[in-house]
Amino acid sequence: MTEERPAGTPVLRRMNRAAVLDAVRRRAPEPVRVAELVQLTELTRPTVAQAVEDLLAAGWLRQHAPEPATTSRTVGRPASRFSLNGRAAPVLGLDVGPHTVTAGIADLAGERLALIRRPVGRRGARHLLEAVDEATDEALAAAGLTAGQITAVTAATPGIVEVATGRVLFAPSVPGWSEIDLADRLRARFRCAVTVENDANLAALAAVRQRPGAGTLLAVQWGERLGAGVVIDGRLHRGAGQAGEIGFIRPPGDRPDPPGGPDAAKDLSDPTGDLPHPAGDLADVAGDGRGPLERAIGAEAIVELARRRAAGHPESGLARARDAAAVFAAAAGGDPIAIEVVDRVAAVFAEAIAPVVLVLSPHAIVIGGGIARAGAVLLDAIARHLRELTLTPPSVELSEFAEGTVLTGAIQMALDEVWRDTLTVT
Repeated sequence: MTEERPAGTPVLRRMNRAAVLDAVRRRAPEPVRVAELVQLTELTRPTVAQAVEDLLAAGWLRQHAPEPATTSRTVGRPASRFSLNGRAAPVLGLDVGPHTVTAGIADLAGERLALIRRPVGRRGARHLLEAVDEATDEALAAAGLTAGQITAVTAATPGIVEVATGRVLFAPSVPGWSEIDLADRLRARFRCAVTVENDANLAALAAVRQRPGAGTLLAVQWGERLGAGVVIDGRLHRGAGQAGEIGFIRPPGDRPDPPGGPDAAKDLSDPTGDLPHPAGDLADVAGDGRGPLERAIGAEAIVELARRRAAGHPESGLARARDAAAVFAAAAGGDPIAIEVVDRVAAVFAEAIAPVVLVLSPHAIVIGGGIARAGAVLLDAIARHLRELTLTPPSVELSEFAEGTVLTGAIQMALDEVWRDTLTVT
């Protein structure tokens, strides 16, 4: 005759396993002993021991050799230790940009198993998809995994993304991108949870993990393009769907043609001649989908401004500057022309976002993307200009992940999905 068990026993056992697994996760990557898990979960020792046994059998945990005795007086056998088996649930993060696609695979503990960057050969949705497939294939091969072993995927994309479906509604930097259902393509290949999210929003999530308890955070993703994510009390703020599109802010001196036509616009031009003057409301005169602020102080614009300012100054190396990093390095080295350029860029940025700061009153602005390599020379200039334009200026910081901020956010979101699914007991 078999022993009858209460109907709730299987559910309670799953709850116990989830509690123990969560405790191990919170201690990761350090191994933990059963006695410590008893304290962390407030479960009985037999219950914890059973949960550990179940999790070992299911492949979620791995067992470590006991620590050697520290003294000759140690009584009994040293206790075994346990940690997450990262390979139990690897995830894929994608940073899909107009010029570069980066694929990263991480294990359950967040350790990177592969990181692949692939340039996008030509502009357009089809070429971008080819780069996504190539980067993904190489990342899987480097990690020694198959698509079927990936448990969650998060893809970062430029443009405005519909949260409910993951469809890209508007992505002017990639012609035809809004016609592609990236989420559906990824689900068909990986057969797991897939999320498609705006790249700046994922950068914001990475930034807020970097500095927990930040309150209100404005995370700026600044490279060739310019966008931002807003986090309030740890939660991503989306507004009506376009929150953070700061690249479309008009910088000082950048205005549409007045009623008098283009000639009348000359009277409104920027006195330094640095900033573009598109005709019409948010006009895209370059045909590259960039907003006014992106065209004014994106990475390419910074280099162009430096070259113009260096003309006639052979003592400055800026005339040969190939990228924004060279401009910032020259400024840090004391080049007066470079210092002037950096101050101009910082002033335009500060004046453009000062209204945002006054409305949101963020505790911090965290800058990621390629410009995050600029260092203190840019941060100090931005902070100085913001002090003159705002009531309570936020701290201005650089993301420790720099160009990897978006991918870090994508991997974090994929891992959150795995843990949410794993730790939910129904």
